[in-house]
Amino acid sequence: MSLTDFKSLFHLQIFVFNSKPAVEELEDEDLSDSEDSVYSGLEDSGSDSEDDEEQGSHEDDNVEAESVRSQIEFDLSHSSNLLQYFDLLIVVQDIRNTVGNIPMEWYKDFPHIGYDLDGKKIYKPIRNKDELDDFLDKMENPDYWRTIHDKQTGNDIVLSDEQVELVNRLQRGQFGDVNFNEYQPSVDFFSKDVMLHPVTNRPADKRSFIPSLIEKEKVSKLVHAIKMGWIKPRRVEDDSRGRYYNLWASEDSSILAKHRMHLPAPKISLPGHQESYNPPPEYLFTDEERALWEQQDPSDRKLPFVPMKFSSLRQVPAFPRFIHERFERCLDLYLCPRQRKLRVNVNPEDLIPKLPKPKDLQPFPTTQSLVYRGHSSLVRSISVSPSGQWLASGSDDGSVRFWEVCSSRCMKTVQVGGVVKSVAWNPNPSFCLLAVALDSVVLILSPCLADRQVISSSERLLFGQQEAESVEGAASVTWVEAEGDELNQGIRLKIQHPKAVHQVAWHAKGDYLASVMPDHSSHLQVFIHQVSRRRSQNPFRRNKGLVQCVSFHPVRPYFFVATQRSVRIYNLIKQEMTKKLQANSKWISSMAVHPGGDHVICGSYDCRLSWFDLDLSTKPYKMLRHHKKAVRGVAYHRVYPLFASASDDGSVIVCHGTVYNDLLQNPLIVPVKVLRGHVISHDLGVLDVTFHPTQPWIFSSGADATIRLFT
Repeated sequence: MSLTDFKSLFHLQIFVFNSKPAVEELEDEDLSDSEDSVYSGLEDSGSDSEDDEEQGSHEDDNVEAESVRSQIEFDLSHSSNLLQYFDLLIVVQDIRNTVGNIPMEWYKDFPHIGYDLDGKKIYKPIRNKDELDDFLDKMENPDYWRTIHDKQTGNDIVLSDEQVELVNRLQRGQFGDVNFNEYQPSVDFFSKDVMLHPVTNRPADKRSFIPSLIEKEKVSKLVHAIKMGWIKPRRVEDDSRGRYYNLWASEDSSILAKHRMHLPAPKISLPGHQESYNPPPEYLFTDEERALWEQQDPSDRKLPFVPMKFSSLRQVPAFPRFIHERFERCLDLYLCPRQRKLRVNVNPEDLIPKLPKPKDLQPFPTTQSLVYRGHSSLVRSISVSPSGQWLASGSDDGSVRFWEVCSSRCMKTVQVGGVVKSVAWNPNPSFCLLAVALDSVVLILSPCLADRQVISSSERLLFGQQEAESVEGAASVTWVEAEGDELNQGIRLKIQHPKAVHQVAWHAKGDYLASVMPDHSSHLQVFIHQVSRRRSQNPFRRNKGLVQCVSFHPVRPYFFVATQRSVRIYNLIKQEMTKKLQANSKWISSMAVHPGGDHVICGSYDCRLSWFDLDLSTKPYKMLRHHKKAVRGVAYHRVYPLFASASDDGSVIVCHGTVYNDLLQNPLIVPVKVLRGHVISHDLGVLDVTFHPTQPWIFSSGADATIRLFT
């Protein structure tokens, strides 16, 4: 190995040397004080044999090492180059073992580990350590982690702190020398200034003036090959013979698809081990498997035959189902579909609609603020006054309560003596009236919770001019004025119906009132009452299904009637049906009309909420299946783009629904909040829901006899 190789080895593997750090030796400046100097390399390498010849060789090595060491001390005293000292150190260190760069495992079974310069054997040191001693040394020796084994000499070497730091720096990809600056300024040999003299003034070569003989030989060979006909030039194709063009280019795309479709015939599956005449034992049926195979239908069997085993191929009988299988194969070819269905590669992330974040759609109700307690049974219906100051509620305990919204204080309680199915506050702010559905009676209450002018206008509406003429179907409806205690409680009028009333709904102007009496056997299911003239009429002559709920259009003269499966829209002026909406649900429970009038939402008992765009289609634009149980009530907000649904699962889901003025842009529907607070009682959760007329608040009534305000 040359001295250059030793230099490179020293920079990369300095921790292998059986020596103390060179920096320490330079600091001590005394290399001859210790008799067992590590640079001699003789303190651990000799064997314990008493052979005089071997001992003599070791003594000769000591003499040589002492002479070289003294030479090192002399050179160090006269040289300032540290690398020269390292080179001499490498020569001293590796002068003992002359085996070269070979795997030291070759000496594993020999008592020696190599040869010195005189060709004499270098014996291995005696190592009496076993696995247990090595483990104890590992546990007790604090320098075990920095101890390495030198395969060249067979000794254990303890690395110093400087050597460990050098190894760590090399492992981190840093330079071995701490003082080396890898970011030193570079020397710009070539500047942007044009110099007078060139960098190199070497004259041009002679070969740059004479033609190349190698290229001349190549060209002459190519010319000879062309003359002999070995290399032929490319032929130019004649376009006059005929041009190829697309015959179906001008055809329709559908016709073109028919011509280009090619559907290969279905292939028979390759035979397996079961069809062999000598199958492995695991493929043969047991008695239980064979009995099960015989009981199964032929279409349900995994195999159309029973695997059988024969000792030779000559003993295999004829296959009895050969003609039957050929016939089935012909059927497969004949009944094979002649249309190829192309698979559309769709990114799953593109199918998810890009919806805005709920925090960007504020304001909407998020937290429960107030709880209105006072009813003793479930609260079926609630309604908010047009001013937003008062809240009316009807319960199964036979009472109607009026609450102050901001303080949750019960201002007034009216005992009506029956189960209240529905309450509806007059939407006209000029009146202060409340309609209550009670059994077969609709009560008109004046709660007197407004100023004197509004109360007086309400009284004039109730006791103004009266209509004496009879209207068709009005004979079954009777108007009665309240007297005595009922008059003191605020009850002004009582409208007697032939059957139980389930819902009441006001017109936007506050003079007309609609009542619903669901009944399959009669066409008297909907009545429209005019309060000012005290007259009633049945708008339908024929039974079109079980009516669930009705609603007036907020702006136009339209009347919405929801049956079990559909919603019919009638024009009250023309007296005809204009549109029929298919809800795609089994049983509609509730309905709400958008303040703009062009959108309708319907809740159903099969946990669905349908959004209809009246300008788009008669089928739902969007089906929301967020609830786990029946949807009991739905509501729109008058001002904010919000709508909500109440369900028996005890939750109220508030959604953001933006309706754009551009008819080409679809509504944006985003669920924003799930409100919980009601306790489920007798499998009933939230029964009714309504919004505050001006604030982004929502009221909900439930089967736990409470009303809750979410803000």
